[in-house]
This record gives sequence, structure tokens and C-alpha cells, in this order.
Amino acid sequence: GQMTLIAVFSLIAHNLIIEGIIQHRSGINAVTITLVRIIAAILTVLFVSQFMGDTSESIVGLAEITRDSPITEALKDWALDTLILLAKVFGIIMLIMIVLESLTALGWSEYLFNLSRPLMRLLGLSRRTAMLWVTAVVFGLMYGGAVIQDEAKRGDLTKSELKHLHMSIGINHSMVEDPALFMALGLNGFWLWIPKLVMAAIVVHIFRIIEYLWGKVRGARSKR
Repeated sequence: GQMTLIAVFSLIAHNLIIEGIIQHRSGINAVTITLVRIIAAILTVLFVSQFMGDTSESIVGLAEITRDSPITEALKDWALDTLILLAKVFGIIMLIMIVLESLTALGWSEYLFNLSRPLMRLLGLSRRTAMLWVTAVVFGLMYGGAVIQDEAKRGDLTKSELKHLHMSIGINHSMVEDPALFMALGLNGFWLWIPKLVMAAIVVHIFRIIEYLWGKVRGARSKR
């Protein structure tokens, strides 16, 4: 009950500062996407809670075993972990860039775009954002953001397409690694995957409707 709700909220609204900066650099205002993620997390939790029954029981925490360690040992571990993370980020980004360039060079990107069109339409996204969406959903914003930033510099995507993409992946990203952490605690994968995917689609469609209506209003004003 409560653990599932905490997990659902955390999967949508976690690491907000770092990921907000990453998304800001690649096409959307950091404050905007942060607020969207927090509101989406709250609404998703409220929805999921309707299926959880009584969630008023207390949570029994897991005992954590700690031990003192010298500061030098801790710094060494931190430095090693940081180097491994940097190498991992560099390797994944390079791999993604090579794959994207190869698909374009071989002429397969258009085929994949057309193949993914039904899913992208359901999510409210442009088919041209398919590869970037998959990248963020599988690898997360830490890796996907760099690739999206590179695509944004090329100018292949419109500002509207980028904004919709960021709305979607801000709410729904890293669908492999993050849910696995909570599934290891025995939580149901359905509640970790489906609600935030649906919420991401709903948010994008709402923003598309708002943009459409605002465009109509501006058009009517300009004719006066």
C-alpha cells in the first residue's frame, strides 16, 4: 500500500534539481518541467491510492547495517564510483549517437519512425521523437538528455515537439533500472510502469489541447 504509493511518487518526482537542469539545457524550462513532474506525481498517487485499499498502516522499515569507515577509504570509494559513472555515461552516449547516425546513414530511421507512429500518436508525441523517447525511457534522463541536447542543436525538431517530448520523458523515464529497485522489495511492477506511462500521455495531450486553444485565441485577436 504505502510503499507502492511512495514508489510511484519517487519514480516520477526524483532527482528533480539535476534532471531539471539537464532538461533545461536540452529544450524546456527547468521550473516548468519540475512543477509538471511534482503535480503529475501527486495526481498519479491520488489515482493509484484508489486501488490500494487502506494505506494508513505504518511502514516497517528495513534494518540498515552500518559501519564506520575511514574518511580516506570513503573518498576512494566515491572517486572510483564517480569514474565508473562517468565512463558509463560516456559509453552509453557514444553508443546511442553511433546507433542514431547509423540508422540515418542507412536510411532506416524513416522506416522506424513510421513503425512507431501509432505508439507516438497515443503518447501525443511526434514520430520524429521516437528514438529520443526510447533512449530516455530505457536509459533515463542522465543519458537521454545529452542526446536530446545534440538533436536540439541540429534543429531537426520544433520547439513544440521538444517540449512535448520533455513533458513525456520527465514523467516517464528510466523504465528498466528504477522500477527494478522497487520490484526487488516485492512491489507489483504494474503499478510501477503503467500509471506513470498513462499520466505522461495525459499530460502531453492536455498541453497539446492548451496550445491549440491558445493558438485559436491568438488567431482571433490578430484578426481584430
